[in-house]
Amino acid sequence: MRGTMVPVPTRYPVPLTPPTYGKAPAKVTAGRRVGLYSVFDGAFIIVSLVLTLWYAGILLRQGFSWSPHMLWLVAFWIIFTYLALPRLHQLFTLLYVPDYFIGRSRTGDGLLGDPINLALDGNEEDIHSAMQAAGWTLADEITLRSAWGMVVSALLKRSYPAAPVSGLYLFGKRHAFAYQQEVDGNPNRRHHVRFWPVPDGWTLPGGGHVDWLAAGTYDRSVGLSAFTLQITHKIDEDIDRERDYIVNTVRYADPEIGIHVFDEFSTAYHHRNGGGDRIRTDGNLPVLEVDGAAERNPTSITPQTQDNEHHLPPMTLWLAAGLTVLQAVIFSIVWWGSGWFSLFDAPEDAAYRWGLHAIGVGMVLVPAVLVALTFVRRRWAKILLMILITVNSINELADASTSATMGFINVATPSLSVIMLLALTAGPVRDWVGLERGGQVEKPEPTVKIPAA
Repeated sequence: MRGTMVPVPTRYPVPLTPPTYGKAPAKVTAGRRVGLYSVFDGAFIIVSLVLTLWYAGILLRQGFSWSPHMLWLVAFWIIFTYLALPRLHQLFTLLYVPDYFIGRSRTGDGLLGDPINLALDGNEEDIHSAMQAAGWTLADEITLRSAWGMVVSALLKRSYPAAPVSGLYLFGKRHAFAYQQEVDGNPNRRHHVRFWPVPDGWTLPGGGHVDWLAAGTYDRSVGLSAFTLQITHKIDEDIDRERDYIVNTVRYADPEIGIHVFDEFSTAYHHRNGGGDRIRTDGNLPVLEVDGAAERNPTSITPQTQDNEHHLPPMTLWLAAGLTVLQAVIFSIVWWGSGWFSLFDAPEDAAYRWGLHAIGVGMVLVPAVLVALTFVRRRWAKILLMILITVNSINELADASTSATMGFINVATPSLSVIMLLALTAGPVRDWVGLERGGQVEKPEPTVKIPAA
């Protein structure tokens, strides 16, 4: 037997009367009320998945029937692994992966990510000072420029010490920042650790309190994810060794940094992370006491984390807007340049001709207006826009499925609509449109029904 023994009578005295179950509890609804917008928005998540799988099937069929075969098979792999499978995981993990703290981070697809194996007491500036004094490099944020730099470094084996890391989530938020150490100038091998601030008033299981939680792992190579088939880093199985390496580098650089350990913070276990890599840990949680590190080791790099998620539209919404413009340009070229009107043998009546022109202009402007209204959080505009995109996608995919002879444009065009729908149903866009005008998330009170006596 381990731990402190509590006398049984203190908490569970011997009953003196026959035990009874007691009064039945009040009936409580499951969570908050579900509005009509949430129902429609959730339905389009499933619709986007179905359309993506449909489009991936078309690409797979063309890959075996057209030449060059490899081009179409690569296109199928990109659509299937980077769009379809992540959305499928996102849908199912909403049902079976816990949304509360269990000592694991989550990937953007909802899969269980790297274990939380390190904690810190201190403010953000102290962490930056301690990590940089220990020789760690602050990882770049993911942008078009940094993403391209990461691709170039991987292909050319070129050093990129500040390469960005993929996003992992804890407490419903992406990591605030990450640090890493590249090994021997090889971009495929690196030590890295992500940091999350602990919400105010939150305590660890068992009652302990820390200011920050972190997840440290060692990238040993690059490979394919076992769950999504995406290109990703493969981590070393022994995450405790990486955890201890982080602790030792920080305390070697600044011996005044203290440490205490929550033994058996979790049970010792072995499992897999979001990329399918095996992991094992003893379940202990070291806590680095970095208070005062900024005074002892001043640093020139002290970025402050800012929560801008409620103030700036997400990148996925900008992607949807850009694809809307691109689709409008393509439609205009086809509409005005293909002699479409002559197919109807239109009369010389000016009103009739102007009516056809008005239809064409409307098909270009209406989606643009709906996207603009989505930016200002008009829920009805987002729903209408997704309906238009869905109808257009079904029409384009049906043509691509039944046509005997098709060109590249005919197969590539449906991808715009499919990606637009995926972007609009992404989590950041749903959160953005679900906000009130003042930037606060709407949280209706749960409904409690007390049964009649």
